[in-house]
Amino acid sequence: MRKLKIAQFGLGPIGLETLNLAATKPWAEIVGAIDFDAAKVGKDLGTLTSIKRLRGLKVCRSLDELLQKAKPQIVFHTTVSRFKLAFEQLEPIARRGLNVVSSCEELIFPQLLQPNSATRLDRLCRANGARIVAAGVNPGFVMDLLPLCMTGICREVRAVHVQRVVDAATRREPLQRKIGSGLPRNEFQRRLKAGQAGHAGLKESLALLAHGLGWKLEGISETGKAVIAQQDIRTQYLHVKKGQTCGLHQRAEARIRGKLRLSLDLKMFLNAPDPHDALQIEGDPPLDMVINGGVAGDQATVAALVNTAPRLLKASPGLLLPTDLLVPRFG
Repeated sequence: MRKLKIAQFGLGPIGLETLNLAATKPWAEIVGAIDFDAAKVGKDLGTLTSIKRLRGLKVCRSLDELLQKAKPQIVFHTTVSRFKLAFEQLEPIARRGLNVVSSCEELIFPQLLQPNSATRLDRLCRANGARIVAAGVNPGFVMDLLPLCMTGICREVRAVHVQRVVDAATRREPLQRKIGSGLPRNEFQRRLKAGQAGHAGLKESLALLAHGLGWKLEGISETGKAVIAQQDIRTQYLHVKKGQTCGLHQRAEARIRGKLRLSLDLKMFLNAPDPHDALQIEGDPPLDMVINGGVAGDQATVAALVNTAPRLLKASPGLLLPTDLLVPRFG
């Protein structure tokens, strides 16, 4: 296979690990990276990743600076969760005809909250021969793509319900902070309501499910509340005192003609007992599946990003949904 030129946009924990995994692939050639953090700009990628063959590649402060040195075919984008912010970063990439695999949660189904921007970005991609798609574990697989795949063996589907329980103590520091660990309950609820905390993409996962099933929903409701620590909790990164927030419980639902047809229930908190992923399909035949231990979010997200790259180039240009690509697989 002819090697694909790869660049990384965003060098946080997920971005760095994406680079590390991509560098092991025989089809990938790392040509550069971008980050807005002044502490990382100009740093040597070989030093940041401990990959000797990346020595000499410096972190760029902008897309223009990167393109003066190399032109990647695929950019791994791991910077923000909200599509509104991602749009500003993705638009110039699309204008230059480059392809993107992004971890942006709301990019899983951007038509839900930002239909005009999604249409604009799609047209820009088509005009310039670019492809943009989001990938990940949640959203991107466990609560949307996997249930859709499971309906492929059903004669009839009446409802789909998914539950995910995550022990956030095993996850990276930014996620532990994003779910409110260490905050007073009221402060976390304020941030959650303002969209400054919590899990992004739950409604988008539900919308992708409905889209894949061809269901027209009456609306989507989402609720969220803090999970409170019953005792002091210490993780590798944080010390959460009894009575403080240690995570969250979010739920999204959708109805058709008054009947609950889709539900996604997410519990993500420090030291959550019995982590697992589960789904139930009300249909013919009915299905009930549990993944004991759950899908390891950080490791699997990186794998989802990297494994998507070769499949992306086989799709037509545009702003794509995960369901527009070939079936996910290791490669």
